[in-house]
Amino acid sequence: MTNSALMDKVLVLSGVDIFSDAPDPVLVQLANGVEEVHLQPGDVLFRQGDLGTSMYVIVSGLVRVHIGDQTVVELGEREIVGELAALDPEPRSASVSALEPTLLYRIDQEMLAALMVDHPEIVRGVIRELAKRLRSTTAVYEPI
Repeated sequence: MTNSALMDKVLVLSGVDIFSDAPDPVLVQLANGVEEVHLQPGDVLFRQGDLGTSMYVIVSGLVRVHIGDQTVVELGEREIVGELAALDPEPRSASVSALEPTLLYRIDQEMLAALMVDHPEIVRGVIRELAKRLRSTTAVYEPI
């Protein structure tokens, strides 16, 4: 990977909430380990019930998280998807499909776990993201 491509990945990762407090050397390590995934509209990243051990950072594009035909949420640039499987390798709780041409970075469970052991700022970022998602999920059930 060229130095320019590496720096582009570091820049994207630094803009993702869970990695925003990570020092540059950690972002470089992460950037060296991600795998690029390209999707076209209608492509399925994963299906509900699939076993998964990876999470994804959306670099560009838009994806739909859905259970059957019911849309749970749409996620775009610099958001993460599939984070539960990277933390707890259980079957996927929803399907994810691309709504437009989408580039993602795949981060496997082993890499994320290794970074979390040595870098509590990433653990805090993951907890913040999970709390944010839980709040938005439960907000649907608040009385009007």
